[in-house]
Amino acid sequence: MTFLFRASLGLCLGFASLATVAQSKPGLDPVNLDTTVQPCEDFYAFANGGWLKAHSIPADKPRYGAFEELSERNRAILKTILEGTSAKTTWPKGSIEQKVGDFYASGMDERAIERRGLAPLKPALAAIEGLHDAKQLPALLASLHGQGLPAGFSFHVRQDAKASTQYLGYLNQGGTGLPDRDYYLKEDARSRDIRAKYELHVAKMFELAGDGPALAAVRAKVVLGLETRLAQAQWTRVELRNPQKTYNKRTLDQVAAEAPGFDWKGYFKTRGVQQADLSMGQPSFFQAFGKLAAEVPAPQWRTYLRWHLLNATAGLLPKAFGDESFAFHGRTLNGTPEQEPRAKRVEAVTDGTLGEALGQLYVKVAFPPEAKAKVLEMIEILRIALRERITRLDWMGADTKQQAIKKLNAFGVKIGYPDKWKTYAFEVKRDDYFGNVRRSATFRIHENLAKLGKPIDRTEWGMTPPTVNAYYNPTMNEIVFPAGILQPPFFDPKADDAVNYGSLGFVIGHEMTHGFDDSGSQFDAEGNLKNWWTEADKKAYEARTDLVVKQYEAYEPLKGEHVNGKLTLGENIADIGGLKIAFAAYQNSLKGKAIPEPIDGFTGPQRFFLGAATVWRNHIREAALAVRLKTDPHSPGRERVNGPLSNLPEFYEAFGCKDGQPMKRDEQVRPAIW
Repeated sequence: MTFLFRASLGLCLGFASLATVAQSKPGLDPVNLDTTVQPCEDFYAFANGGWLKAHSIPADKPRYGAFEELSERNRAILKTILEGTSAKTTWPKGSIEQKVGDFYASGMDERAIERRGLAPLKPALAAIEGLHDAKQLPALLASLHGQGLPAGFSFHVRQDAKASTQYLGYLNQGGTGLPDRDYYLKEDARSRDIRAKYELHVAKMFELAGDGPALAAVRAKVVLGLETRLAQAQWTRVELRNPQKTYNKRTLDQVAAEAPGFDWKGYFKTRGVQQADLSMGQPSFFQAFGKLAAEVPAPQWRTYLRWHLLNATAGLLPKAFGDESFAFHGRTLNGTPEQEPRAKRVEAVTDGTLGEALGQLYVKVAFPPEAKAKVLEMIEILRIALRERITRLDWMGADTKQQAIKKLNAFGVKIGYPDKWKTYAFEVKRDDYFGNVRRSATFRIHENLAKLGKPIDRTEWGMTPPTVNAYYNPTMNEIVFPAGILQPPFFDPKADDAVNYGSLGFVIGHEMTHGFDDSGSQFDAEGNLKNWWTEADKKAYEARTDLVVKQYEAYEPLKGEHVNGKLTLGENIADIGGLKIAFAAYQNSLKGKAIPEPIDGFTGPQRFFLGAATVWRNHIREAALAVRLKTDPHSPGRERVNGPLSNLPEFYEAFGCKDGQPMKRDEQVRPAIW
């Protein structure tokens, strides 16, 4: 998934006061249940109904649940850190405290931001206005991309999917401002309405930048027209999930020949990239892009690029730009009534920009060493459980089992925070928010491009320590759990093992199973995109995953809008398998011990499943759910509970579910993978 953190410093920042923030009631709180619902009828409602009745979505959020509850607790810790560091102006220059504190202070200095107006955009705007011929587009895009300003497509460096000891450059489709290509192409009422409001939003942003209303309206139509043509060429999200299909290694000469109309060699020369090979993620998109580059008149490209500059930097500009951006992205797209307070928005940007510097201060407070040791112990117990499950599979042959166990044994594990902290070699100024963000982006991009030709850095993290998420990286063949998610309700050292295995164990098992989902299973133990399955075993596996697709496509979270079973397949496989493995690990952890007494009337197995259901409880706005059904590879919260549990005999036994009840699916349609 991408499920996805100085001793003397504590007193200076008042860390002692954080104790009340981080406390949480251990285990399960019976008040969160709804015992009027039968567990075998709707377990999500049974386990979470009390919580759902007692909570509503805050006005500044599109969704609110266990993830958001924990995020808010983490953000309270970060707020104290940021307010403490930013209040002091005598930190040593270049120290993490100086960079974190001054960055946050610059974002909170609204007067300075208003005073500068659009002045920070002048260099980029001048470069865009200098585009008079399509032949200039490659160099201009290269310059914008080098500053972290998106448009047209993207290029980045990561591990070579078929040679995981090397880095490779990847070209990927892009260039649109709406969340998915379907918003441009579908003719249902919701999509048409979003398009119309998007066009009005683009026009309003142009007006804020100085255009008259009539000119702004004309330019908005140009933007929508060009983005629609880009969307027509884009691949669907389901197609993008296939790693074999999106790996298309080419020489630069081959790219130039295959996608004429755009000077690819000139683009990469301007980017400072000199290499023979790269991967063209979506060849047909780049063929279409080459034609657009040659056919679309320069004035239209100028309008398009000006829009994407405004769109990408709205949160760094005077308040009117940020407010208008939220009015569309927050209110129109996701139905969120109010914008988050500025302090929270700047905090999020600080975490995204200086995440490992901020993370060093965070883990001092929120993640003690003993918690890391306990999580590592759980991971190894789950690894054993998955190994045992693979060994006993009746549908997988001996050769494939051997390779699967080899891959499992090779899993790398990262817990809490990096062993080697990232350094941020760019200047942070207390009075230059826009400049700080742009210098950070330029630094990250140069750092990324510099990887070409160098050894793989296996110490890198893809998430910051305070992040409430986790992930599996197939090319690294590793599972990663930031400190931010290793907190209640996902993990509580004070809770009983049944709850911890049901919540965090579920998360761990989920990430492990990603190594063997429909996409992860195409990578070997070394992280290479390489088949290690026999033909018979692959067919047996696909027959089971087809059942997963059919099961989830039957779910209709919104009237007329179903879960996309193919888009969510990998996450659904990981949910079903992860839950099964976590339960087996919980049972293994009890060997040699007395059977735990029931707590609050629930046995250990029952508390396990209640703990699992707790982490997916949430309210979500209808508009936000509609966006997620198009774009999110994860199923909604209710389906992430009832979907996996309704397939597990272990659950039926724990709660006495009978044939014909909704939470016990017929054996003929259950995807018994693990």
